[in-house]
Amino acid sequence: MASVPARLAGDASPATDTDTAAAPPATITVPLDPSRLPNGLVGLVEATRGTGVPAVWLRRGDGLVGIGTAARYTVSGPERFGRARQWWREVTATARRENRVGGPGTGPLAFGSFAFAGDSAFASRLIVPELVVGTSDDGRCWLTQQTTADEAPTARTAFAALDALLAAAPAADVAGGAAGGAPAGAASAGVVRGRVRDGSLTGQQWMDAVAAGVRRINAGELHKLVLARDVVVELDSPREPAVVLADLAERYRDCWTYSVEGLVGSTPEMLIKVEDNVARARVLAGTLDRASAPADDPDYAQRVLWGSDKQRQEHDFAITSLLDRLTSYTDAMTVSSEPFVLELPNVWHLASDVTAVLNDAPSPTGKHRTPGALALAEALHPTAAVCGTPTATAAGVISELEHLDRGPYAGPVGWVDATGNGEWGIALRGAVLESPTTARLFAGCGIVEASDPAAELRETWAKFRPMLQALGVQAP
Repeated sequence: MASVPARLAGDASPATDTDTAAAPPATITVPLDPSRLPNGLVGLVEATRGTGVPAVWLRRGDGLVGIGTAARYTVSGPERFGRARQWWREVTATARRENRVGGPGTGPLAFGSFAFAGDSAFASRLIVPELVVGTSDDGRCWLTQQTTADEAPTARTAFAALDALLAAAPAADVAGGAAGGAPAGAASAGVVRGRVRDGSLTGQQWMDAVAAGVRRINAGELHKLVLARDVVVELDSPREPAVVLADLAERYRDCWTYSVEGLVGSTPEMLIKVEDNVARARVLAGTLDRASAPADDPDYAQRVLWGSDKQRQEHDFAITSLLDRLTSYTDAMTVSSEPFVLELPNVWHLASDVTAVLNDAPSPTGKHRTPGALALAEALHPTAAVCGTPTATAAGVISELEHLDRGPYAGPVGWVDATGNGEWGIALRGAVLESPTTARLFAGCGIVEASDPAAELRETWAKFRPMLQALGVQAP
């Protein structure tokens, strides 16, 4: 099995944890005049060039950007979610806080990334940034400073920290749409700045694994299997993570662009979002590459995806998996009556949106409370969209056939605040930045009885495309 890069593996062995916080954070959240961010949050991301990789959660220009680290918790093993939740409860219970804004994403906040599998060498983590800047689609803008210092932060210290970051930012590229739809900082079309090599398996070996999976499905062992593969990109020169993230955020505006300590990407799939007592999810399964689509057929995606029993079956397994697990947390749930076609720059997907009003659940103190975003992420992970069905059987077959430690790939990635609000996407269309010039990319495909190994291999290249574009490298 391939090892997880040391940069992301952390120092926690299975069923152990590490905590870098010397004291519980003190937090202040204040309104922020958007004019302090002339290029919005994408511009703020680019302003971090040369200062490390920011924590990022962005969609359509809004979301959260975290800078620096006030506290950090890592944990490995099957109990990783529960241990992380307990740590976060303890931190937020004792944190000194002043919140002049209110609402989801304000006050104490942590970004996180969790391993796909309980036996992964990857250390799951929660990161409490020193600064968090947030914007919402209703026009709100805010700044949070989090510190473990004895002296609590103030509005003055928060604004001073932000101003210092912006003053030190490189004066150059302005993050925003450039003429022709290519974001500033994006690689020029046709320019190859590196090379792509096989990861844990060659293309042929991976197709053999797909064929083996199809045989096991046809034998009745399981209904659906998701198989992933990795490739390694070796760049001719370093590419700033901030530029990669800005590229993704501009090209893939309808996706959630994420970054947590070297894990970067832009996922189209929302595992769970909790805002107050309402949960939302977006389920994807069924994929069609746009690169080979005829230019003169506007109904092509609708006809091909809807007309494919294979694609519809794959989607049905995924949505049923999520609904079955979410049912026990709600008495009121709505789902798209039929899957819709989601158009992205690289592919089309069959997609379904789910909304659920959450029930109160008993807490360890005996009181009742609405389950938070991180608790629901644990309950829903892994869905059939990234594992298969039945889940336990599919996970065992994945372990046999992939020859790959997925690490954070296809695990939950996102953020949580002190009141349980949060957004946890599935870490898809992403990469682990192993060094300034090396990135490991991951992509997976849903395998059912009608799957063709060669077609599935082509689909992985379509899913690698967002990260290859952002890195400035062409597929072989």
